[in-house]
Amino acid sequence: MSMINEKFGPRVTSAWNELRPQTRNLLERAWHSKPAAVIEHSRAYDPRADRELSRLLAALDDRSQPRTAAAEDDSTQEASRLADACVQMLTQQTQSAEVFAQLIQRAHARQQFARLDELANGMSLRLAPSELCDLARAPNVVVRALAHEVLAQAPTSLLRALLYDPVDAEVARSVIERQAHEFGLEEAKRTLREIDELGG
Repeated sequence: MSMINEKFGPRVTSAWNELRPQTRNLLERAWHSKPAAVIEHSRAYDPRADRELSRLLAALDDRSQPRTAAAEDDSTQEASRLADACVQMLTQQTQSAEVFAQLIQRAHARQQFARLDELANGMSLRLAPSELCDLARAPNVVVRALAHEVLAQAPTSLLRALLYDPVDAEVARSVIERQAHEFGLEEAKRTLREIDELGG
């Protein structure tokens, strides 16, 4: 089994050494399995594993930035496969808006559109509406756009509750307006009428 050593660079080595044994074992299995393999992990969400994997992925991506033909050695290929394993694990388990933003930007930069669809599905299942609103205000335009798309598919009743939140109200109203005008949803239209009647 391949091991991380100085060939991967100090930042990758440091992030690898900070992995807890259970995270490292899962990652090693994913690293050396088929790319499409589904990674088994504990049912309980582990935010610390998210942070560990996110940090390692960032180090691996930073390492791969200055690509040259001479740099395409065995360690580079191994690092690329390790990064793919990190992405797969995070995509399947993360409940962190920050990690979703990291994965979205990475997938878009690599034109991995199927991955973006997978991330959108994960966001809809694992992020609360308020967390999606946070992403809808993100600095990155792709993250913002994907968060708006996911919110637009949410039930209007969920978005209504956000209209009373001073932070999320603006995003919620813009999404409800889209549901009403673009999708023609009656509940969204009714909600906008009620807001107007109340002077909102």
